[in-house]
Amino acid sequence: MSRMPDFQGLAMFAKVAEERSFAAAARAMGLSVATVSRGVSRLEDRLGARLLNRTSRQLALTEFGRTIAESASRIYQEALETEGAARELSLRPRGLVRLAVPMSFGLRWVAPILPDFFRAYPDVSIDLHLSDATVDLIGQGFDAALRIAVLPDSSLVARRLCPVARLIVAAPHYLEQYGRPQHPQDLAGHNCLGYAYRSRSDIWRLTHTATGEVEAIAPTGTLRVTNADALVPTVLAGLAIAELPDFIAGEYLRDGRMEAILTDWTMQKGGLYFVTPSVHTRPAKVEALANFLVERLSQPAWR
Repeated sequence: MSRMPDFQGLAMFAKVAEERSFAAAARAMGLSVATVSRGVSRLEDRLGARLLNRTSRQLALTEFGRTIAESASRIYQEALETEGAARELSLRPRGLVRLAVPMSFGLRWVAPILPDFFRAYPDVSIDLHLSDATVDLIGQGFDAALRIAVLPDSSLVARRLCPVARLIVAAPHYLEQYGRPQHPQDLAGHNCLGYAYRSRSDIWRLTHTATGEVEAIAPTGTLRVTNADALVPTVLAGLAIAELPDFIAGEYLRDGRMEAILTDWTMQKGGLYFVTPSVHTRPAKVEALANFLVERLSQPAWR
């Protein structure tokens, strides 16, 4: 015999004992009379004693049935209350969300909008993990992540929020001093900074927009970083060329402190994705955060 208690049988017996009727108990529980009858019979077989005396017109608790009816009823009510509380929690945004976000993007574009989220959802809190290293959502216990990639992780559920472009940039005075590259191969003679967490190795792959010609360049320079913002001071100082995502480069391009080069060439565009382990078990707190980020980042200011 299984050591797992027969909770179903106890619940059915508790309701029959309360209603003094199999039919009434079945209606209250949304089950068939036959199902309730089988459940009580199964419990009696398991316990080795009769719980109810049944006749065609009358139903009465046995002495043994009376001794456990109160406990069975209490178990049934506690289960109903637990289920109700869990259902309310799953439907109402509430609790902690563990969210992983790339560091530069999180500092620039996620942290500034979180106050609006907390005003809208005061019962939700966020544990914001900022790192450019890709985290294992399931293994490290994260509820969700924002990822910037060409393709999302196929083992997860990913929702695309917006495209993210990659640009090759330099300061105007760098270009004045060292010249403006006209072809990707010209980059070989320049100080090109590197980024350690680029997927598929630190290679710049460029495609000519008119001819479709493809060039792959391995940047070599005086600095390699694990966070793209760390490239910015060296570029602004006029000492190097770097590849930056548009959400970092945008402000410097607008005010003229950087210029995009090789504009006839494009790098493979990625996207910003909201990623979760599973969409089927996504609680309300994660769904609320997903919808908020979609609303605020689908038409981002940097574009």
